[in-house]
Amino acid sequence: MTIHSDTEAAVITAGKSAIAAHNLTPNQIVELLDKYIIGQKDAKKSVAIALRNRLRRQHVGDDLREEIMPNNIIMIGPTGVGKTEIARRLAKLAKAPFVKVEASKFTEVGYVGRDVESMIRDLVDQSVAMVRSEKSEEVKEKAAALVEERLLDILLPPTPSSRSQEQDDEDESAQDEPGTAMAPADESDVSDALNRRSREKMLERLRSGRMEDRQIEMDTASENPGGMMQIFGPLGQMEEIGNIMQDLMSGLPRKRKKRRLSIAEARRILEQEEVQKLIDMDAVVKDAINKVEQSGIVFIDEIDKIAAPSTGSGSGKGPDVSREGVQRDLLPIVEGSNVTTKYGIVKTDHVLFIASGAFHVAKPSDLIPELQGRFPIRVELKSLTEEDFYKILTQPKNALIKQYKALLSTEGVDLDFTDGAILEIAKTAAKVNESVENIGARRLHTIMTNLLEELMFNIPESVTEEKVVIDKSMVLDKLSAVASDRDLSQYIL
Repeated sequence: MTIHSDTEAAVITAGKSAIAAHNLTPNQIVELLDKYIIGQKDAKKSVAIALRNRLRRQHVGDDLREEIMPNNIIMIGPTGVGKTEIARRLAKLAKAPFVKVEASKFTEVGYVGRDVESMIRDLVDQSVAMVRSEKSEEVKEKAAALVEERLLDILLPPTPSSRSQEQDDEDESAQDEPGTAMAPADESDVSDALNRRSREKMLERLRSGRMEDRQIEMDTASENPGGMMQIFGPLGQMEEIGNIMQDLMSGLPRKRKKRRLSIAEARRILEQEEVQKLIDMDAVVKDAINKVEQSGIVFIDEIDKIAAPSTGSGSGKGPDVSREGVQRDLLPIVEGSNVTTKYGIVKTDHVLFIASGAFHVAKPSDLIPELQGRFPIRVELKSLTEEDFYKILTQPKNALIKQYKALLSTEGVDLDFTDGAILEIAKTAAKVNESVENIGARRLHTIMTNLLEELMFNIPESVTEEKVVIDKSMVLDKLSAVASDRDLSQYIL
């Protein structure tokens, strides 16, 4: 990748791009997603374009920027193929506020359940926490210096100065009056010099870490100033009241009490207090709301559960009467509306919504037409094959085999898998998914747990070898019953 200077990064000449060079291109986004998610090229391509379009929109002129709406995406595919992981990794790459919600937990007004607007309130809360964390890092160094001063004041309480400013002024005026004697200042100067020297020595010891275990006494604020309050009632109706009451309680002055703490514990508590003082919360809230409105991502999982199937055993009304109502309540949020949160009004016009569902019983066409129109990009994720399972076990940064190796290395055991063993694990996972229920890559957790159960149980008492090799014959021996017996497969699931 070509590296540009600061000026070139801002505007790349030759008409190629007006976006900063350090921002990710769609190809780079897909490459980073490939490190964690195997396959599903179409889905990765769609989310990469959606993410890049958000960046492009921010560089469009003011007259047209507000008119460019996000192309919301709906992912269709069985469970365990990477739908949620794609959305979660995408939000990390974008450093954008991200919230994952289950569509089945929402309900239309009047039914017991969460209000659909709560997803935006959750998104704002997450954004505020993200911005506060960023601001905390910026002031951390300054806060650490202030903490050192507070610790020094506790360890060496400052002595009252023997000479105040008023006394100094009196002495200056006394010099002009004949016959007036000057009071000697030697004792005060010596005391101040000794105090400074003592603080410097104590500061050096604090910074060297030699005093971390020393106990000191200090005032600390109680965690819950107003105690614990619970409000009972339908969640969707009482949630906002609960939030308001929680804010009121947090605004009350906190009781302070004296505690004996180690300097390490005191440093942590004091640093939190100093960081809180240095952060401008009004600026944090303003930045957080802007992040939500311009780059927020809401991932709505299990959207097929609120789609009333038009045919088949799931069709009809009865207990499912609220499904269409949830869709109608969800529609204005996705279309773009103003949502009231405890931090202020938030506009959802440019929030990116990514929905997903298996759609085994219902179909995307069973959603109400207005909601379908708000998800113009549809991507079908494919079921995982034996080859995909092999790659999932070996290639990603967080591959399952790497996880088990890291776990056992803490016990001094070097766990190794032969290539034949990995191929057999992948083959067994694909076979069980075909014969029972297809749960995608989650099947690998079932297989690996059964394969390594005895080994994990016997370490460290019975297993004394420093190196344990899992080969194909061991996999066949452990998993043959699982793969052949349909009922057993269901039982271990």
